[in-house]
Amino acid sequence: ILSIGHLYPVDILAGNPEVLQEATEAYYEKLLQQASSPPEFFSIPCGEKVNIEDSCMCFLPVYREDPKYKILVLTAPQDKEKVLAVYLNQSWWSIEDVLKTADSSREGLIQVQTFGERIVLFVLNYIIFGLLERSSANDTFFVSHSAKESAKIFWRNGDAVAFYTAKMKGSLCDENTSQCYLLPVLDTVFVRRKYRRCGLGMKMLHDFCQSFVTEDALGISCPISADMYQVCQKFLQTYPEEQDRLWEVEAPGDWSQRVSIWLKIQLE
Repeated sequence: ILSIGHLYPVDILAGNPEVLQEATEAYYEKLLQQASSPPEFFSIPCGEKVNIEDSCMCFLPVYREDPKYKILVLTAPQDKEKVLAVYLNQSWWSIEDVLKTADSSREGLIQVQTFGERIVLFVLNYIIFGLLERSSANDTFFVSHSAKESAKIFWRNGDAVAFYTAKMKGSLCDENTSQCYLLPVLDTVFVRRKYRRCGLGMKMLHDFCQSFVTEDALGISCPISADMYQVCQKFLQTYPEEQDRLWEVEAPGDWSQRVSIWLKIQLE
């Protein structure tokens, strides 16, 4: 159910990605040609206005293996790593607005299916995690996901607050090999900083395990971060029936590439 009033990109981006791409490129070309005309501005939440000009804009590829789809972003004049807005559906949207929905049925973990949801995943992964909320050099760097990547976004009260991606059993490990995953693997997990310590990691791990109830073995991509190990420990203490199913794995996940997560926790 959409609430009447303000709609967000994820609620309206149902169209053809190619058409959106063409419209964005046309807008960008027009901006370059009108460089001498009165400048356009984007107002950021703190009230400051940023001049929309070539030096503050760049295209970012949405998918790892397909450079054709790119989104246009506006960066801070003093800090090119800081993305302020994204151009979608013929207007500029702040990063926070791209991560909102007016659809009240979008609550909890929702499978990524539409192009609008792919954009939300990209913003959460590449911009929020990759650029804005990297806590330290120890954080694993998330590259753009594949267009075929299985992912779920965690929605809470109209905001996209977390996500996880999974590699399916039988899917190719990467584009350069014929090897396929021998078991389902939880690949990336991310929770926005202000929503951490609320049990979302546990909920996503539980959802992953419940999605493959018939599988004897499930993987989590190696290396597992220290934070994720804490989540696993709490999860396996809460759900002891999962202790024999979870393995830290390297692709493609044959027996020589698996380490029991519960055993590792016990030994530590």
